[in-house]
Amino acid sequence: MADDAPRVATSTSPSAAGSILILSLLLALVALLFVLDLGTGSVSIPAQKAFQSLIGQGSGNEAWDKIIQLFRIPKALTALIAGACLAVSGLLLQTLFSNPLAGPDILGTNAGASIAVALVILAAGQSGGSSFLGSLGLAGSTLLALAASLGAAAVLALVLLISLRAEGPHSVLIIGLLIGFMAGSVVSFLVYFALPQKVPVYLAWTYGSFQSLRRAQLPALGGIGLLGLALALAQAKSLDALLLGERYTQSLGINVKASRSLIVVTAALLCGTVTAFCGPIAFLGIAAPHAARGLMRSQRHLILLPAAALCGSILALGADILTQLPRSGALLPLNPLLALVGAPLILFIVLGRPKRGLL
Repeated sequence: MADDAPRVATSTSPSAAGSILILSLLLALVALLFVLDLGTGSVSIPAQKAFQSLIGQGSGNEAWDKIIQLFRIPKALTALIAGACLAVSGLLLQTLFSNPLAGPDILGTNAGASIAVALVILAAGQSGGSSFLGSLGLAGSTLLALAASLGAAAVLALVLLISLRAEGPHSVLIIGLLIGFMAGSVVSFLVYFALPQKVPVYLAWTYGSFQSLRRAQLPALGGIGLLGLALALAQAKSLDALLLGERYTQSLGINVKASRSLIVVTAALLCGTVTAFCGPIAFLGIAAPHAARGLMRSQRHLILLPAAALCGSILALGADILTQLPRSGALLPLNPLLALVGAPLILFIVLGRPKRGLL
């Protein structure tokens, strides 16, 4: 990947007080959507009652309290964590590859994680059943997340290795798509030769959902997710330097190769964990970082990383609420819903900002 000339922001960054205000408003919106998500579903629960149940005061309706505590709080927490992880993963990849369209689904990262999940689901014994992923305990969930992260890291490392010999950001996208197709072919072969009763389980997982996690699995998702987010924040200085080119990064005494490797590991950990539990969620990892940049008007990753995480949680919680709008008990599929929002955004980026670079 050729060393880019230093890029200078074309917009004025807000003051520290302005940044804190925007982040506070985003956090408040996350809290509001979280409560609304608790009240939305086949059984509609008033937001005030949902909040009372959330803080342990009780809603006054025992059935509502059970629904919220057993099902909706784990689901809403899953959406909140998954959205933050995918958004930060997308921001890391866009900075690493100097490309505004880089993301977990575009660069084949989801496909790499899918291979590991497919192996687990399709090779499981007859007792797996349709609730196989939901039946995993903490240890099994952690191993599944790490396996998916390893698959995602392998694909990302391969894309990075090949992209070092490529010229231009568009070559990186093509490389990522081709490797993603190759990983998808491996999954197709696994599905073709799998036991017939296992195939519907895997196909249901590919639609993406925040519904399948249980309380026993949340520590695995939350723990690994927090670890990935902490690693990303620790790399804020290196990420800022990479925006200004490889030579500038080296002049600061930063080991470029080691920095890139750590970014790959962090992005894969975040994306792979979410993919393992929620399926290959599309578009969110691309959309949220751009929303964060538009709001914060800054290139500093110490500001962008928390903003992207909050934007990702907002998009994920909003999408989860929309999937439950049908009152019949049926759920709208998550990925097609995100595609309706994400595809126009990508078209806007491609057609509206063809020569402006990453930011």
